[in-house]
Amino acid sequence: MLWIALVDRIGSGLWASVSVLYFTYVAGLSVAQIGTLAAAAGAVGIAGAPLGGRLADRLPLTHVLIALQLLRALASFALLTTDNYAFLLAYSAAGSFGDRAANVLTKLYATRVSGPDRVRYQAVNRTVANAGWALGGLAAAGALTIGTTAAYQWLLVGDAVSFVAVALATARCGEPPSAARTIATSKDPAPATRPAGPWRDRTYLAYVATEAVLFLDDAVFKVGLPLCVAHSEQAPHGLAPLLMVLNNVMVVTLQVPLARLGATTAAARALLVPLSVFSVLGGVVLALSATGGTVAVTLFLTAAAVTFTVTEMLHATVSWELSVALAPDTTQGGYLGVHGLAQAVQRSVGPLAVTAAIAAGPLGWTLFGATIATTCMFQHHLVRDRLTRPALSVPPVTVSEH
Repeated sequence: MLWIALVDRIGSGLWASVSVLYFTYVAGLSVAQIGTLAAAAGAVGIAGAPLGGRLADRLPLTHVLIALQLLRALASFALLTTDNYAFLLAYSAAGSFGDRAANVLTKLYATRVSGPDRVRYQAVNRTVANAGWALGGLAAAGALTIGTTAAYQWLLVGDAVSFVAVALATARCGEPPSAARTIATSKDPAPATRPAGPWRDRTYLAYVATEAVLFLDDAVFKVGLPLCVAHSEQAPHGLAPLLMVLNNVMVVTLQVPLARLGATTAAARALLVPLSVFSVLGGVVLALSATGGTVAVTLFLTAAAVTFTVTEMLHATVSWELSVALAPDTTQGGYLGVHGLAQAVQRSVGPLAVTAAIAAGPLGWTLFGATIATTCMFQHHLVRDRLTRPALSVPPVTVSEH
């Protein structure tokens, strides 16, 4: 699955970095149309996580993943066929749905395959995925030096072909064990009793709500830091992409070592304490970046990027473990699908939160960091009683990728 993650993210990197440019220069859409398209596609994508997880509890996981990858491929190919706004909207929404669902199911696959080693496996998977994003982005940057319509179209073709390749590779993977499907096919009526599910699990829903806040580090890098650079009279504008590169390099080199700190459920929960400290520190450093000359502002923004990258990696480790440990083993897919809503909600709320922090000045960023830190401690308390039961584990199995 690691090679699959690499190919998937290379394709996504090809498209993500040029999608706005494609819709502008090739499809001829206005800024308002592009914004509406992105918002609508994102809204549809929110449904992908819970629906994909629910399907994975009832059908073979690899079959569902293959179907979703083919959906993403068809959606990407379809974008090449039209400049009609309604069709572009529909195809983008279909691709977004497939993307969010596939993201959750890839995590579920890793959980079932790696068992107690799921945190390390996810860390390696995330490292490979970030490397894929970087390779795709570099390839796109090189293609854009041509600047022709054909160059944009070939990048979109590359994105679509990557999903076809991923679907073919997934077809060669073995089906991991699933407690949900084992119970569903059991002739013994006793284990056939199913839990109420994530939508009636108040503790898990509260946990997902806190996760939406902790995922705000994503908005810092995608919106917050670029806007801070763009609106600062002291920061060099070329700093923005360099901060993104710094984030990517840190994740690739440090995510796996940091994952060792959260290798057990108890250790993952304990990481919420240092995570809260780094969140406050990140907010304070961003607040300081509004003062001083060019050198000071550059150093503060760089320090903020480093600090929020650490929070990103720590939260990734905590989130991988707790989202599974809090879920019954018979409904992993459904629970992880609901957990996927946290990221989807953050993608809508996050840009508003960071722009509000910027508008409020230094105090805004301080409150931003403090809010995340407070949420960390609330989550630390929230999951305490739930985690007194043994941590969920699935016996590791060997899955062929040949």
